[in-house]
Amino acid sequence: MADENVYGQNLTLNEIVFENRNKNYGAYDIRTQYPRLLTKSFIIGTSIFLLIALSPLIYLTIKNLAAEDQVEVNADLVEIIQEDKIIEQPKEEEPPPPPPPKEEEKIEIIQNVVPEPVKAPKIETPPPPISKQLETTTGVTAQEGVKAPAYTPPPPPPSTGTKASTAEVKPQVSDTQVYSEVEQTAEFPGGINAFRNKVSGNFDGSAMNGDEGTVKTEITFVVERDGSITDIKANGKNSDFNSEAIRTIKSIKNKWTPAKINGQSVRYRFRLPLTMNFEG
Repeated sequence: MADENVYGQNLTLNEIVFENRNKNYGAYDIRTQYPRLLTKSFIIGTSIFLLIALSPLIYLTIKNLAAEDQVEVNADLVEIIQEDKIIEQPKEEEPPPPPPPKEEEKIEIIQNVVPEPVKAPKIETPPPPISKQLETTTGVTAQEGVKAPAYTPPPPPPSTGTKASTAEVKPQVSDTQVYSEVEQTAEFPGGINAFRNKVSGNFDGSAMNGDEGTVKTEITFVVERDGSITDIKANGKNSDFNSEAIRTIKSIKNKWTPAKINGQSVRYRFRLPLTMNFEG
C-alpha cells in the first residue's frame, strides 16, 4: 500500500497545497498565474525605469542629429598692438576769484554852522480883562487895586484964572472884538422872557415829524453895537430843529439894547438854550 504522504516528483507546489481542495476557487488560479504576472510586471517596470533614465541621453542624441553641421572657420591670430596710453594733462587750476572791493569808509563831515543870531521876540503880558480890572473887594484890610496903564497927561493950558480939571483914564474897547464878559449885557425889549415868547410863537412845528419827543439845542448869536443880531448858530443834535430855530431867530426884527463896557456899545455874544417837546 503506497504512502499517501509521498508525492510525485512532477507535482508543483500549488498542486501540493491545493490537493484535496477545491481548485475552482479563485485562489488556485491566482497562485498559478502569479509567477507569470510577476515576471511581466518586472519587465514592464524595468522598461519604464530604463526609458525614464535614458530619456535625457536620447533627447541629446536626437538634438545633435537634428543640429546643422558646424562650419569651421580658420582664424589666424593677429598680434595686437597696444595703444599708447593717453596721458591726461593736468588741468590748469582756475585762479581764485578776486576779493570783493573794500568799501571805503564814509567819513561824515559835520560842519559847524553857526546859526544867525535871531532877535528874541518881545514877550508882552496882555492886560487882564476889563471885568477883572473893574472888580473891587471891600474889607477892613487895604488891598492894592489894578494899576491903570501909564498915562502922561497933556501939559496944562495957560492959566486963565480957572482951575484945571483932571480927565479920567478909561481902558480902550474894541469896535470889532466880540465880548462874552461885559459890564452891561445886551437886553431884548421886554426882557428875555419876551424874546422866548417871540421864538416859541414864530417857531413852525410843521418842519418836524412830530414824534421826536423832547429836543434840545443851544442858539448863539452876536448882538451888534447897533442892536441887530448876526452870526446865528445852533449846535443841537437834530438838524431840522436847528434849521428851524435859526430861521425863527432871523425872523425876529426887534433890535436889542447893545452890551456896554465903560459906557461904550460893544459886540456881545449871546447864548440861548432852547428846549421843545414834540409828541405824536
